[in-house]
Amino acid sequence: MNHFALFDLPVSPNLDLDELQSRYRRLQQALHPDRFANAGERDKLLAMQKTSQLNDAYQTLKQPLSRAEYLLQLQGVDLQHEQQTIKDTEFLMAQMEWRERLETLSSADDPWQAISAAHNDLKQETQALQQAVDSALEDTSQADLEAVAEDIRKLKFLHKLAREIDAIEEQLLDDV
Repeated sequence: MNHFALFDLPVSPNLDLDELQSRYRRLQQALHPDRFANAGERDKLLAMQKTSQLNDAYQTLKQPLSRAEYLLQLQGVDLQHEQQTIKDTEFLMAQMEWRERLETLSSADDPWQAISAAHNDLKQETQALQQAVDSALEDTSQADLEAVAEDIRKLKFLHKLAREIDAIEEQLLDDV
């Protein structure tokens, strides 16, 4: 059963996250292993497996990036194990610029302002790319799935950058 069917939600990159959470909680209560404490070993094991599947499905669908990857996987494109690199030279140049920018954050005249500006710029870039991915995945029969896969690779890089900016910020806080 696919994750969308598990929650009885439409297969779409745009989900009502409140509805997803509500359905997750209902299913979690119904399938929780504690409800099967007096059941046989087989039923206990099944409850644990179903709870694990439910948790995996929820974690996948609640995040736009993992949801987009999952939608591609449903179309036969699996990004989990591929080692393909991004071919977009413009984006590769932007990666280098971001790397240079990150190197200067902690030594900037006002590192807090530099970090805040980097977060804001990255957030805008990430949102724009996520919207492009979601739009393309809205109708996968019309989507160039390889182009969507390329955009998802870019999003993964942007998410990694966000974690690196957070780490720089944490380091600055530790140094204070």
